[in-house]
Amino acid sequence: MAAPSPGPREALAPSPEAGQRAATSSSSRRRGLLWRLRDKQTRMGLFEIGPRHELHGLTSMMQAGLWAATQVSIDHPPTGLPTQEDFSEVLTQVHEGFELGTLAGPAFARLRRSLGLAEEDYQAALGPGGPYLQFLSTSKSKASFFLSHDQRFFLKTQRRREVRVLLAHLPRYVQHLQRHPHSLLARLLGVHSLRVAQGKKKYFIIMQSVFYPAGRISERYDIKGCEVSRWVEPAPEGGPLVLVLKDLNFQGKTVNLGPQRSWLLRQMELDTTFLRELRVLDYSLLLAFQRLHEDEQGQGGSVIFRVARSVHGAQIPEEPDSQNRRLLPDGPNALHVLDGPEHRYFLGLVDLATVYGLRKRLEHLWKTLRYPGRTFSTVSPARYSRRLCQWVEAHTE
Repeated sequence: MAAPSPGPREALAPSPEAGQRAATSSSSRRRGLLWRLRDKQTRMGLFEIGPRHELHGLTSMMQAGLWAATQVSIDHPPTGLPTQEDFSEVLTQVHEGFELGTLAGPAFARLRRSLGLAEEDYQAALGPGGPYLQFLSTSKSKASFFLSHDQRFFLKTQRRREVRVLLAHLPRYVQHLQRHPHSLLARLLGVHSLRVAQGKKKYFIIMQSVFYPAGRISERYDIKGCEVSRWVEPAPEGGPLVLVLKDLNFQGKTVNLGPQRSWLLRQMELDTTFLRELRVLDYSLLLAFQRLHEDEQGQGGSVIFRVARSVHGAQIPEEPDSQNRRLLPDGPNALHVLDGPEHRYFLGLVDLATVYGLRKRLEHLWKTLRYPGRTFSTVSPARYSRRLCQWVEAHTE
């Protein structure tokens, strides 16, 4: 289903130099943080995109474009009740040598605000203040993956048809997050296009990183609940890379959540039911382990009950049980963090743009013939959601 588009608006983009001057006073503080992060980045397999990197030109344009795009929402924040135009607006800003498009900008500005994310912080993290980091993914897609310099935001290139799906589903996605503010769905924060000179448009999305903050994370997994192509050769012990592993690498392991388990099973049911209704499949449950320090274990008093703010004017169900709220850790990225007795777990559902259309139906038939008796990712949305929920139930206690 194509996303509605009333036609682009075009504007001359403000220069990011003004933002760089405003950020000068804090640059020395960030520089110290960046130096402290370098050793961690090397161990994680993140590579700084410096001037000699082949993607430096691309990411420099993304940074300049995103600085200017965010400045628009800072100068002209959306007011009043949400409208259909918020979801269909396209703003094209012309820069020297490239154009950056912002799709559904007011809708995403409202969503960022509902999450308590200040536009100035978002702009500083994604703008020219620090280099992006290249993330080496074990995904088979041809997408490029980046992290902001503080590793808080994740950027991924997308195909045009995937962007159309995301924008078509955006109103219902926002509504689901309003109804279930502690949802496991990754928080999508922006969708953009980039055209260099007269070349073909490239698209990319921005979302909160599920694996943030990354310090002390020991294992990372991408789970789909099946077995075909779900093994990654682990990186050599002591080597520089920490790979995101897959289902077959998880064999013999368990997620010990204690009393949090019932909340997780219910939220998985709510979120995958929503994705099934959209006829989406092939999404992943990202999962990471971080061992708690001894003084962090069993600290029931260290968590507070926080309610995610809703977009202004949204109608939220009055029954708390229907929203499946929980105790959130009083720390960064709380929506994707669950503490068990001995480990902190990072959990989030990502890759929400694959629809079960003709292409996937044909792929399902082909894989049925090629992999008889084995489980693979391309199945109906109902079967996909049920199988992933069963995987979580079987691997948690």
